[in-house]
Amino acid sequence: MKLFKYSFLFLLLTLIQSCWKYSFTGVNDLKAETFQVNYFQNNSALIEPGLDRDFTQALQDLIINQSSLSLVNSNGDLVYEGEITEYRISPTTATSDNRAAQNRLTITVQVRFYDKSNPDEDLDQRFSFFYDYPGSAQLIGSQKTTAHEEIFERLTQDIFNATLAKW
Repeated sequence: MKLFKYSFLFLLLTLIQSCWKYSFTGVNDLKAETFQVNYFQNNSALIEPGLDRDFTQALQDLIINQSSLSLVNSNGDLVYEGEITEYRISPTTATSDNRAAQNRLTITVQVRFYDKSNPDEDLDQRFSFFYDYPGSAQLIGSQKTTAHEEIFERLTQDIFNATLAKW
C-alpha cells in the first residue's frame, strides 16, 4: 500500500511538472519580448478604403491576445510587414440564365516576418482566404463587415500559426 501511495505521488508530480510549460496557442520558449506590425498597404487592383488599416489592426490585436509579446512602434524583436496583394470578387457558381448564383470575395496578403534573435525563422509567404455570399446580394454594409471580419480572422490566425505557433 505504501508503494502504491509513493508511485501515485511520483506520477502526479511528474504530470504536473511536465504540463506547466504548456501553452494553448503553441507559443512557448520565445526569446522575443516585443513585436511590431508595419502598415500593410493595399496594392490590389480593387481598392477598398480602410481595408489596409483594418487588416493591420486585426493582426496586431490577434498577436496581443494570443501571446505575451508587447506591441512597439519600432525596433521590435519580431517584425511583421507586407501588403494586401489581392481584393477580388468573382462568381463561383452560375444559374441557368448565366447569372451569378454565388460570389466569392478573396483577400490575399503577402507577409514578411523577421525574427531578430533567430533569422532562420524569417518568413516570406502569401496567405489567402475567401468569403462566399449569394449572387443576389450586394457586398455592402453589414454583409461586407462580416466578410472582412471572417477573412481577417482566418488570415491573421494562419499568419500567427506560421510565425509563432509553428503549426
